[in-house]
Amino acid sequence: MNQSTPSANILVVDDTPANLRLLVEILQQQGYLVRPVTHGKLALSAAQGLPPDLILLDIFMPEMDGYEVCQQLKNNEKTKDIPIIFISAANEIIDKVKAFQVGGVDYITKPFQVEEVLVRVTTHLNLCALQKKLSQKNEELTTIIEQLTQTQTQLIQTEKMAALGNLIAGIAHEINTPMGAIRSSIENIASFFDSQLIKLPKLHDNINSDVQENMAQLIKIYQQQNEYYSTREKRQIRKKLVNKLEEENIDKSDEIADTMVDLGIHTPEQLEDFIPLIQHPDGYRILEETYYLTTLQTSTKTILTATERATKIVYALKSYAHFESQNKAIKSNIIEGIETILTLYHNHLKKGIEVIKNYTEIPLISCYPDQLNQVWTNLINNAIHGMNNQGTLIIDIIQEQQMVKVIMTDNGLGIPLEIQDKIFEPFFTTKAKGEGSGLGLDIVKKIINKHQGTIEFESMLGKTSFIVSLPINLE
Repeated sequence: MNQSTPSANILVVDDTPANLRLLVEILQQQGYLVRPVTHGKLALSAAQGLPPDLILLDIFMPEMDGYEVCQQLKNNEKTKDIPIIFISAANEIIDKVKAFQVGGVDYITKPFQVEEVLVRVTTHLNLCALQKKLSQKNEELTTIIEQLTQTQTQLIQTEKMAALGNLIAGIAHEINTPMGAIRSSIENIASFFDSQLIKLPKLHDNINSDVQENMAQLIKIYQQQNEYYSTREKRQIRKKLVNKLEEENIDKSDEIADTMVDLGIHTPEQLEDFIPLIQHPDGYRILEETYYLTTLQTSTKTILTATERATKIVYALKSYAHFESQNKAIKSNIIEGIETILTLYHNHLKKGIEVIKNYTEIPLISCYPDQLNQVWTNLINNAIHGMNNQGTLIIDIIQEQQMVKVIMTDNGLGIPLEIQDKIFEPFFTTKAKGEGSGLGLDIVKKIINKHQGTIEFESMLGKTSFIVSLPINLE
């Protein structure tokens, strides 16, 4: 036995017993494990049951010749990579060409020389081993390239977020200064209207107490109105009021009717109470004055609401883009983080998505809040995409012993069963090309793992839930 020759599993196929015994003997002397078979069908069964490292195959055999055996082996996923050396008495060029065409790697002509057989067997076993190593190295390189690509993407994202944080901080500072001035001024104006508008009737000394009371009542109706009427409905209301005013022989009935509709008077019965005010010599001027001042009050409230909204958005942007200078966990309120992301997605959500919040009182948890913001961003964005911007998003936040659970449920189309085991894989995405990198949920899972937590999901048509569990205290 040649101790320097590596052991290998060789299948020898030949219907001539003498040839078969000779090949088995010389190969076993070299330390190979040899399995002899005498016909093609048995060769196929043996190769599929325990794939050998190499096959020595005769051509001319009963029932199934070597060419057909080779073709079937090459068509089978389990055996297609096994090197096959043909050994045959046929020495015509056409026989050799056909052997290579059906997938053979070498051809030995009978009667063969022992040294030739051993050299060719050793050569092809070495080539096969090298090919396997090369294939393994290629797989390792592919994995490394994917990991490097993923790491590069994450680094780019980190750099982008850092740059975005600096940019937003500067913009927020520039916006906050004028916003503060606007807010302060508009609050003063709003406070003035709230306290002084109701006193407007008393400023008119030339009108009697009944007319003053009429005016005060009209202001109150305007301030309390909460119904919205379409343009068509307003035209119909206006027509009825004009008819009522004309019955009372009041001039400028069209203009007065317009003003009364805007002030909240929508029926002839309501209008009846204000006829004394309208019939007053200065009634038309008083109505116009009341209308302008009440409209100004409404505009003031609108500006106040808008500035509050703008301030909230700036705060949310600063919270989202801010990166802690020290890379360590801090105590944080995850509800505030989720509310920040909901604020940033306000425009997407308001177009057709109802958000239901079931929050329970939970403690502060040890976490990396900026990274968790990326988790909430991905989950909310995926829910919006899954519902095609129309549906209901339910967010449940509860405490279970020493864990906090965040459950986000949408009523979208769900995740198809055939891809459910792939959604956390890097670069896998169901979104259109250019809309998603396929790294969202992969990054989410890595962030949750970093927090020593878990992320699971349940999905069916009409309901998908992602369940994030986080420990209250990181070890």
